[in-house]
Amino acid sequence: MSPPPLAPYPALRLRRLRQADWIRRLVRETVLTPADLIWSMVVHEGEGEVPVASMPGVSRLSVKDCARAAVEARRLGIPAIAIFPHIDGARKDAEGSLAADPGGVIPRAVKAMKDAAPEVGIMCDVALDPFTTHGHDGLIRSGRIANDATIERLVAQGLMQAQAGADILAPSDMMDGRIGALRGALESAGHPDVMIMSYAAKYASAFYGPYRDAIGSGKLGSGPEDNPADKKTYQMDPANTEEALREVGLDIAEGADMVMVKPGLPYLDIVRRVVEAYRVPTFAFQVSGEYAMIKAAGANGWLDEDRAILESLSAFKRAGAAGVITYFAPQAARMLGA
Repeated sequence: MSPPPLAPYPALRLRRLRQADWIRRLVRETVLTPADLIWSMVVHEGEGEVPVASMPGVSRLSVKDCARAAVEARRLGIPAIAIFPHIDGARKDAEGSLAADPGGVIPRAVKAMKDAAPEVGIMCDVALDPFTTHGHDGLIRSGRIANDATIERLVAQGLMQAQAGADILAPSDMMDGRIGALRGALESAGHPDVMIMSYAAKYASAFYGPYRDAIGSGKLGSGPEDNPADKKTYQMDPANTEEALREVGLDIAEGADMVMVKPGLPYLDIVRRVVEAYRVPTFAFQVSGEYAMIKAAGANGWLDEDRAILESLSAFKRAGAAGVITYFAPQAARMLGA
């Protein structure tokens, strides 16, 4: 539908609706609230907080700290938290064996957080990269990422997380068919209400570096025979759009309740196309690299950090995202609640 014709100047002066704060607020098209945020958080196996050097203001939290953070999220009006594990490198192996450990740091954190603030949703990453010595999201067989063998391990991991009390499982591995396998396993195991937020369009991006520092991910590319040099055989090519729509469509058909685009700001066009094509709850992940850039520029006085945070988060909502996974969640929620 074409927009109606506009009256000529001076009958129409668009600046009339910008002349004071009250009218700008009254006609604002996009409104950001704490309820639009999912707090991205890293939990580690030890005690206390461990600062992440490449992400100023972000620390790896102990299980006890995560429980306190859940209470803080409730106070701030943040509806959900996404947790990611940091595992001691000495305990990792090539198979990611600890990923499905029912006594591991993730199930312990989930229980502690749900006990402390049961009203706050908990989302768990379903992927092997925090647990593998090679840092890949899948199992390596003959120098290649083995899709179907990886799915078996991911299903076991997801079932453990559901049993621990996770509300949302978020497979981030980009293996073909993993949503259908996980949904079928959840139904069979008596977890029909556990939601799946699929990393449906996850790109092979340069913006993940600080996150790999935060979780202590293994170094990629130790050799072409045993460790592929990058994740481009399973994460998406940044040049592609139509492929993203196919990925999203398949994940919805397999049982995803919600979908995600990752990274965030460089892929707002993908967010918009997914929302318009499928009309399902679509989230964006403001990833570690985006966080680190804003923090670095703010620390150097190159931009107003607080304004940049809210402007960037509003951009996701303007593009049509239902919400944003972000490390800025508590900082943004405090500003929005002021």
